[in-house]
Formats: sequence, structure tokens, C-alpha cells
Amino acid sequence: MSRLLACLVFASSAALFAVGQEKEKPNPFTNPKAEAPKKVDADAPVPRVAHIKLSGSLGEAPTAEGPFGGGTENLRTKIDRIRKATQDDRVKALYLELGDLHIGFAKLHELQVVIKEFRAAGKKAFAYAEELDTKAYLLALACDTITLPESGGLNLVGMRAEVSFYKDLLKLVSLEVDVLKMGKYKSAVEPFILDKMSAENREQMQSLLNDNFDNELVGAIVKGRPAQKFTAEQVEKIIDGGPYTAKKAAKLGLVDTLQYQDELEAGYAKSLGAAEVKILRSFGKAKSNAPDFSNPLAMLEMFSPKKATESKEPKIAVIHVVGGISSGTGSVSPLSGGESAGSDTIVEAIRDAEKNATVKAIVLRIDSPGGSALASDMIWRALAVCKKPVVASMGDVAASGGYYVAMNSKKIFAEPGTITGSIGVFGMKIVTGGLEERFGVKTEVVSRGKNSGVTSMTFKWNETERQAMTETIDDVYAQFIDKASAGRLAAGQKAMTREKLLDLAGGRVWTGRQAKANGLVDELGTLDDAIAYAKKEAGIDPKKEMELLNLPKPHSFLEKLMDGDAQLPFGLKMELKLIPGVEKALRGLAPILGAPKDAVKMAMPFVVEFK
Repeated sequence: MSRLLACLVFASSAALFAVGQEKEKPNPFTNPKAEAPKKVDADAPVPRVAHIKLSGSLGEAPTAEGPFGGGTENLRTKIDRIRKATQDDRVKALYLELGDLHIGFAKLHELQVVIKEFRAAGKKAFAYAEELDTKAYLLALACDTITLPESGGLNLVGMRAEVSFYKDLLKLVSLEVDVLKMGKYKSAVEPFILDKMSAENREQMQSLLNDNFDNELVGAIVKGRPAQKFTAEQVEKIIDGGPYTAKKAAKLGLVDTLQYQDELEAGYAKSLGAAEVKILRSFGKAKSNAPDFSNPLAMLEMFSPKKATESKEPKIAVIHVVGGISSGTGSVSPLSGGESAGSDTIVEAIRDAEKNATVKAIVLRIDSPGGSALASDMIWRALAVCKKPVVASMGDVAASGGYYVAMNSKKIFAEPGTITGSIGVFGMKIVTGGLEERFGVKTEVVSRGKNSGVTSMTFKWNETERQAMTETIDDVYAQFIDKASAGRLAAGQKAMTREKLLDLAGGRVWTGRQAKANGLVDELGTLDDAIAYAKKEAGIDPKKEMELLNLPKPHSFLEKLMDGDAQLPFGLKMELKLIPGVEKALRGLAPILGAPKDAVKMAMPFVVEFK
């Protein structure tokens, strides 16, 4: 089954920064305005170049150590490794090897900031890739030089939003969807009941696309290539002419040099004014050590979880709300394969942080499109009664239920490209009666009570059930508005009356930049900015280095194995998401169908996806 899925599709881009060329072998594609190589000092110590790969989705949630050590790296791990290189006096440059990055603008900005910090320390950052999408190109713009191999490419073609509609498909398979919604922009249910985009949904989609295109794409290229002195009009024309081969991209000034990977080391040495450099492969990455299987105790060592010891030093708790919000414990979504945020798990993490005497403040890090209204409210309540300062930090997405859980924060930080808002509510159930009859299944009912079929999947809501559900939706929406208004007023947004909030609600989605202008968030900034503010609220110097306590605590490999969530090698399971288009649909469905017992939903009307 599938659902609306609007994706902001970004073109694949390739961009790598490289270094100077030999005078006797000039490279016709080298940027003539690039910095000339320094004079070589043969007696100087061999400079180190930290090599770090960046690719994949770079999740937000804390990760557990794998059975052989190491484990999956998340966004914070990558940032910490770059910062480690910044602080290492031996490291003179950063070599970023960029692959496909399945991330949004918020994570992209977090990485851009830490790369700029590296360069501000007087060090050079070089980007290299064989071929990259637009997100990787935008990340490469934060570096000193961008390098591609001659056979590479820059697929810079703009942005695109696609929404799929499944009304006719559902009819074809004898399925129906019964829905109720509150808010004219709350378009999460549109794919099930319409065959084209509503005017309201098109309006908000166009607004999001325009804001991101002008600022996060065109504006970023103008600022990121100052030597070329591009105007916004020129960049738009370049985008309209894409995609490009590496040669064409170099001629246009979009990348600096064309080199193969085996040529990089010599180029880096020349750029740093050294006779040679030492590249520290996978700098700062935790090592994985497989046990000695000749030892009969090896298997026990493999499955024995290594528990990290917690210091008694003052710390800031960072509580991660990642994925669709549902009742119960967090887990891997059976629909999308991604994470879900269980209210029981998040509430327990909040209470643990409050009881922990070493925790001085809490930062709620949100990367969620919402989900269950009930589960979202349970998290909201836990934060409402928490006596420690709470600050919210929004990642790629913090919409609907993801926005709701942030409302008790003293201050809300969002990235300019964060997708947020979507203040609206809807009710929905999949009706399977037609499909059952198609396969010869007939259902009879014996009941007491006019509304006994509210949760039945076999039949649509009758008149009295629909009325009761509508009243429930109205009430939950009113709660959303009242609590959001109260939270904004408490945070100092004095103009955020209930009436003004109603104008911004209705399920409408905003970028972080738009949300800041409208008072839905307080500041534009990174997770580190939110942490600094949390320290200030706790009466601590914002610049003071403090330990971070990441919650909820990740499950060990053994615990995941027992829960059926571990990714095992040699699995022969056929996954539906391997079918083209299905993964996109399942990701969109997960926040809506992930909590079947909770009929009232707060979920963003589409999934933002970049390619």
C-alpha cells in the first residue's frame, strides 16, 4: 500500500575540490583564481591530512556499538570526528570523500558549520567525489576546493516536488480509506481520497520549494563560489542547463580541478607547501575488532553488550525524538525500516534526565514528521512537568506531532531549511471490507452501542461514529492550538495569540526560515547553538565544555537481536522496499499507519526527500 509522498528531489551533483597542478603539465580545468601552492619546505614535519567519508542518511539517534566494536556512525559521530581533526595540531587539512547523501538541509547545514570551523582554525578542507548529488555539492562548497575526476559529473538540475495519489489504486484492490481532517492545509490524507493536488497543498508546496530554491540552493552557490562572482540570475541559468560533465562544470567555475583519486595526495602536498603528506585514512573512526573464533568464549564476547560508564561530571542531556511518533516503546518501523519514536521510551528518557543529578539542562533534538496525537501529548506532558530547563533543536523535520512535542521548550531552535509547522489533526482508518468480500469473506456483526464500530477495519464509520470522531478531531485540534499558543507566549513570542496561531496553522508546513519570521520558532541555529543556550539557562557559561548524555540509550546488538531488529548478514528475506517506488511510499505511510490503535493523527502531509 502506498501514500502521498511529496519529495523535494534534488539533482545528483558531483563536486570535489582539488589542488594545484604541475607547471610543466598545466591542467586546463584548474580554476585560475585558485590559491597558488606554497613553497615547499623539505625540512618541515610531514603534515597530516584527515580523511573522512560522508555518505548515507546520517541518522540522529544514538547508536550502539556493534558486536565487533565500532558500530554505525550517525550525524553527531561525523561532526565529532571533524572537530577532533580541528583540535589535532598535527592535522593540517581535511580530505572529505563525499558519496550519496540522503539528508535534508538541516543536517547539511550542521556539517557545513563544522567544516567552516575547521577552516577558521587556519586549516584547509578539500572535497573529492566521483559523482555527487546536489546536497553533496552544497556541502563541498564549504571547503577550499572541489575536485572531480575527468569522467565525473555534476547533476545540478534544480528542485522538484512530486506527490503520488492512490485513490484509483485503492479502488482497484477494493480498499477504502475513511478520513476526517482539521485544517485546510492538512494534506496527509489527500493521496487516499483525491486524484490530484488540492489548491492549498500546491500553495504550501510551492512556497517551500521557492524558499529552499532561492536560499539553500541558488544563494548557497552564489556565496560558495565567490571567485566566480555569480549572480543569482546566472546561477539559475546554470541550473537550467544542467546536468554537466566534470569538464563542463570546471569550465563554468562550479568545481576547481579535475583529478583522479590517486593524484590527490601529491596535489594536497603542493597545496600545503610540503614535499609530501600523510593521509590518515578514516580519521577518528572507531575500530571494529572481530573476536578470535578459535576461542570457545568468542561468541559470548560477541553478544556481551559493552555498557558505557557515566561520569559524575555536570552534563547536558540530549534527548532524540527520531522518526514517526507512536505509543509504546521505540522500534524499527516494519513499514519503512526506519526508526520510530515511542512515547514510553521518550518519556522514560525525560524522567531519567530529570532524576539524574549531573544533568543540568535538557535539549530535545527532533527529527520527526509526527504520528500519533496521543503519543505526542504524552511526551508534551512529561516536558511540561519537568523542572529542568528544556530547549528544543529541530533537525531536518519537526512537523505536526514533531512540532507539538517542542511546545514546552524555553526556546526553539531550527535550521533555515528545517521543515516544521503542520499544526493540524486528522483521523483515518483503512477499510478492508471490500477486499474481504472480493476474496469470499463475509462479515456479520452483533453489537451493543451505536459507535461500537469506530475501530473496526471492516466497515466505514457510520453517521454517529463519524460525528463522534469529528468531535474528537475538533477537540484535539483545539488542544493543539491552545498549547502551541501558550508555549509561544511563554517563550516570549508576545504576538502569538490564539487567533494569529490559527492563521499559521491549518496543517500548513513552513521552512525554518519562514517559521522564524512567523514566530513559530525562536532562533535559527544548530544543535550546538541549542546546547549553548541550554547551558545559559542552567546558569553555566555557554562556552564551557560539557559532557553530553545522549538519550534514549541505544540497544545493544544482543537486545536488537532478541527484539528482531538486528540487521543480520546472509539474510534471505525479500524486502518490499527493493521494488522501485515502494520504499518512498512506505516511508510516507509509516508515521500515519505506524500506530494503528491511535486513530487521531498529527503527521506531516508529505515526506521531504532529496536525490
